[in-house]
Amino acid sequence: QVQLVESGGGLVQAGGSLRLSCAASGRTFSSYAMAWFRQAPGKEREFVAAISWSGGTTYYADSVKGRFTISRDDAKNTVYLQMNSLKPEDTAVYYCAATRRGSRWYSPDVHDYWGQGTQVTVSS
Repeated sequence: QVQLVESGGGLVQAGGSLRLSCAASGRTFSSYAMAWFRQAPGKEREFVAAISWSGGTTYYADSVKGRFTISRDDAKNTVYLQMNSLKPEDTAVYYCAATRRGSRWYSPDVHDYWGQGTQVTVSS
């Protein structure tokens, strides 16, 4: 079992930055690929970014590429999402997720564990 707890959300003006954190319980954090998803009101949950077990491979949705950076610190059992140049359309609840599967990290279906989410609101 892995428990995930997100933090770092809040209200920010367009063009600003936020860093989200996702703290994981358990001693097997390094065996999980991690991802961030987001869900805006009335919309489906969508992929934002993912990072491999080693941290050596990252993937991003086109909508955030060049603005967001995913990273992990296995010593702290934490994955981060640095969000820069935020836009009003980035407003959503952001969730972190974990999987031991080796592919399709962009799909919510492959992730076995989810956090409770943290709200990010970007004002124009």
